[in-house]
Amino acid sequence: MTITSSHNQHLKEIRKLRMRRRERDKTARFVAEGEDLLAAADHAGWQPLERYAAAGSGLEGTEVEPKLLAQASGLASGTKTLAVYEERWAEKSAGPLCVYLHGVHDPGNVGAILRSAEAFGASSVAIGPGTADPYSPKAVRASMGAIFAVPVARASGPSDLPGQTIALVAHDGEPLGGGLAQQKPTISPIRTLMIGAEREGLPEAVTAQADVIAHIPIRTHSLNAAMAATVALYEVTRMARAR
Repeated sequence: MTITSSHNQHLKEIRKLRMRRRERDKTARFVAEGEDLLAAADHAGWQPLERYAAAGSGLEGTEVEPKLLAQASGLASGTKTLAVYEERWAEKSAGPLCVYLHGVHDPGNVGAILRSAEAFGASSVAIGPGTADPYSPKAVRASMGAIFAVPVARASGPSDLPGQTIALVAHDGEPLGGGLAQQKPTISPIRTLMIGAEREGLPEAVTAQADVIAHIPIRTHSLNAAMAATVALYEVTRMARAR
């Protein structure tokens, strides 16, 4: 049976999930849109609660008139399929490599960091205070499917993080790939890379609890959070391989 009314309750709920974090928090559900994201979810073994496809597209799911599916979607006329999933939160962040995000406000950066975390084999991403919702539409899209592959946990601060904590601070501490490469983890081979807000960086109260403070040697003032996390992930994994 094809959905032909814009007043359909399921479509209304999808619009709420896309547009309101409060609705996602209340229901612990989120929306993923597009064939690539849904394929990534399938590959990772995530089962959708609901799945929809544009009528006549030949894709799996309850058929919806294309115009109505576009109205429910954030991708507009290009949408052929979308699905609703339950959020998954790991009980705690885990190593051997964890990425902690503190005050990373831009959901696009959060999603891009998830993508980099998957690329470099991070075991988890910890979402700290002030960080954008990793299950928001923009973050899910920017993750390019990594939201389905990398465990995500909540963390209140450094005390919740595993292993040796490395605070990334512009122009402070040891250079990544320099003196830091010669250091051995002070606690265990497990490491957590801590990334701060796009403008302000990590608060002093957070860096004061870090085992190591490090920076990326660059000529300009800073990189955005996603770029900095990607470079740092490369260096940390490279150092681990070198040992």
